[in-house]
Amino acid sequence: MELSYLCFLLVFSTTTFLNVDASFTGTYGVNYGRIADNIPSPHSVVTLLKAAKIKNIRIYDADHEVLTAFKGSGIQIIVGLGNGLLKDISVAEDRAMNWINENVQPYIPGTHISGIAVGNEILGGTDVELWEALLPAAKNVYSALQRLGLAKSIEVSSPHSEAVFASSYPPSACIFREDVAQYINPLLEFFSQINSPFYINAYPFLAYKSDPEHIDLNYALFKKNAGIQDTKTNLHYDNMFDAMVDAAYFALEKAGFEKTEVIVSETGWASKGDENEAGADPKNARTYNYNLRKRLMKKKGTPHRPKMEVKAYIFALFNENLKPGPTSERNFGLFKADGSISYDIGFTGLVGPSAASSSLLNYKGLGLRGWFQSSHTWVFTSCAAVLFLMLT
Repeated sequence: MELSYLCFLLVFSTTTFLNVDASFTGTYGVNYGRIADNIPSPHSVVTLLKAAKIKNIRIYDADHEVLTAFKGSGIQIIVGLGNGLLKDISVAEDRAMNWINENVQPYIPGTHISGIAVGNEILGGTDVELWEALLPAAKNVYSALQRLGLAKSIEVSSPHSEAVFASSYPPSACIFREDVAQYINPLLEFFSQINSPFYINAYPFLAYKSDPEHIDLNYALFKKNAGIQDTKTNLHYDNMFDAMVDAAYFALEKAGFEKTEVIVSETGWASKGDENEAGADPKNARTYNYNLRKRLMKKKGTPHRPKMEVKAYIFALFNENLKPGPTSERNFGLFKADGSISYDIGFTGLVGPSAASSSLLNYKGLGLRGWFQSSHTWVFTSCAAVLFLMLT
């Protein structure tokens, strides 16, 4: 293919899709939790993610070792501003600026930090003081990004749990809790002004675990089943995941935010659990994550929003042996602590016990494939130079 034609394609695609939200590539992402003392190094994780062609991750802090390791990887990262920092950040914009200058600014643009998640599952939780701090903290983070000229490239958001809803069944009946509404409505107003999505942690596993006698396991696992009919909308749902996403859309519409996109910030299925944790086993975990990945790869919408592609971050990349709580909490990983797969959904685990051996996945000799990639890197660089001259 001639260089001039490739340049044309690059210029065309750039001018055509400038308004597309760049915080999420494709429809599939993973949460990279690290509450463990036995998981691979961040450099090995980059190799693992590249081999799996996973282009989006979320972390729950802004760990400097992780951000350094991801430099040049092209993988998009949403970093987390932890719940423990919210009250301090909410006090003044300068405190948000200090946090960004320490945890974001030094790593961009080499590391693709695409967003900052301000807190995690704040609203509906037990600490009402955090509810009050969430909006001012988010505003201060955004204002600091604006001052740095980063507000258009780094999204500000905050993921929520299902606890923000008063009811979510059937989907069309979903509304925000009355006590949460006074906090979430102004937050949604702010996020709509800055074009941020509504992030929801949606777990069919948790729903099934809480009521296995009345919830069809096949419905939770994307397997063949009778499904449910929402009699108000006459929409049919053949899986719980889609129903949960649409429930969020209905709640947003009733609150006046029908244009806000819903993205699933966490979903997954535990491969092991305590005796009272129904459904937590490797077979169900594999079935859910395999079928979910297949569903997301189709890039389709939901019954209520058929034209809006569903995007989701899977929880989680690894089993985390130091997480507190029931056994299930330590067994959500797509991969085991040694980097091998927990079960087969189409990914390849790390090869060998160390980062050095795992790097064989992608870099075992340059060969024809390496030359092909190198040639395209040269062509892309040349095209980028042409584009730069055109734009300037």
